[in-house]
Amino acid sequence: MPRFLTIETDGIEPEAGAPAEGRLISGDPKFRTWNAEEAEGGLYAGIWEATPGKWRIEYDEWEFCHILSGVSVLAEEGGETRTVRAGDSFVLRPGFKGSWEVLETTRKEYVIRV
Repeated sequence: MPRFLTIETDGIEPEAGAPAEGRLISGDPKFRTWNAEEAEGGLYAGIWEATPGKWRIEYDEWEFCHILSGVSVLAEEGGETRTVRAGDSFVLRPGFKGSWEVLETTRKEYVIRV
């Protein structure tokens, strides 16, 4: 097994998805996820994309995100609202609750630790 892995969509069939039942706030967002890495111990890496819409989010896991394209607004329950766009990087820690609103189809690279 190679020790160097490129995170890209070529050769990976995307998983289709949408917000979990009961979490949709507005729109009709659709997700595509290209999982490039699933390692023992609950570590995941890949690319995720969502079309416009808004839904509630609750994080039990730790996630690093790097926005590749698009514009989204993340609002933390009882906290700040942040607009993220291409070039922005951030971490969502376990316990983060709020909403994710995609204004322009957004694509991000992610690393998740469960």
